[in-house]
Amino acid sequence: MGVDYYKILQVEKPHPVFTRDGNDLIVTQKIPLAEALTGYTVHLTTLDGRNLTIPINTVIDPNYEEVVPREGMPIQKDPTKRGNLRIKFNIKFPTRLTAEQKAGIKKLLG
Repeated sequence: MGVDYYKILQVEKPHPVFTRDGNDLIVTQKIPLAEALTGYTVHLTTLDGRNLTIPINTVIDPNYEEVVPREGMPIQKDPTKRGNLRIKFNIKFPTRLTAEQKAGIKKLLG
């Protein structure tokens, strides 16, 4: 019933791309509004150096989250299993539109 003080004192260093939520890894992609509406392909390098290509063929709204099973952190009690990779999106909206752009958008979406 001993306490593993080394684990308690271990501090996880922040990663420049991923954050961790339990065994899940979370990444946020900044994408333009046009790609959020028409489709986007996520290109990521995993922590172990593999390149992932994840096509998103649905409309991405500000609350959309793509979940890629078994691409998260190894589960400590069973290293053959992994958490998920969760991809969140930060959609870049234009700051202004011309009258022509507004009319075109209204025609397309109206």
